[in-house]
Amino acid sequence: MLSIVIPTLNEAARLPATLAALGGGPQMEIVISDGGSEDGTVALAQEAGARIVAGSRGRGAQLAAGAAAAAGDRLLFLHADTRLGAGWQSGADAFVADPRNRQRAGYARFRLDDPDPRARTLEARVAWRCRRFGLPYGDQGLLIGRDFYRALGGYRPIPLFEDVDLVRRIGRRRLVPLDIDAITGADRFVRAGYRRRSAANLILLSLYFFGVPPAWLARLY
Repeated sequence: MLSIVIPTLNEAARLPATLAALGGGPQMEIVISDGGSEDGTVALAQEAGARIVAGSRGRGAQLAAGAAAAAGDRLLFLHADTRLGAGWQSGADAFVADPRNRQRAGYARFRLDDPDPRARTLEARVAWRCRRFGLPYGDQGLLIGRDFYRALGGYRPIPLFEDVDLVRRIGRRRLVPLDIDAITGADRFVRAGYRRRSAANLILLSLYFFGVPPAWLARLY
């Protein structure tokens, strides 16, 4: 079984599209790990047939709680504002079918729902970052076997860069690009400006690599 784990906090406006893109099936469960939503997120998830896990706020803690509650032997971690492209199940099945991937994790292609040429430039930069440094972010999804996930220690309850923390433990050689599009909302880039938002993200990531505690960085995010 595949368990899709989605952390949420007041995502009623975006979650329905994410859930609709997943489709469904007898060998799939959706686990919503909620951090205290007050906008109807939980009700929408329940109507869609998802399992609900309620816990402390914070994406790292919510992902860990969702994984702990999931029943599947395969886990797909996904952000609430990220829609998987058509045919995503075929891409996931192809990854799972390869026995070499039992000790690997897969990530999807980063896409933005914005026709602006700057979005295409950012997508190309993200693809290069993943190839060169093995650093896919959480908005690209992460497909991983439960046993491998547990062996790595899973997500840690840190307030920021929980995704980078995990993929660094996985390592570049054990990360596999999937033939799946992960289409993410471009709102934050449009509001802040593509250059400004990208520069801010790079500064925060650099500080993280230099050892600045994630709790401090979360205040700047």
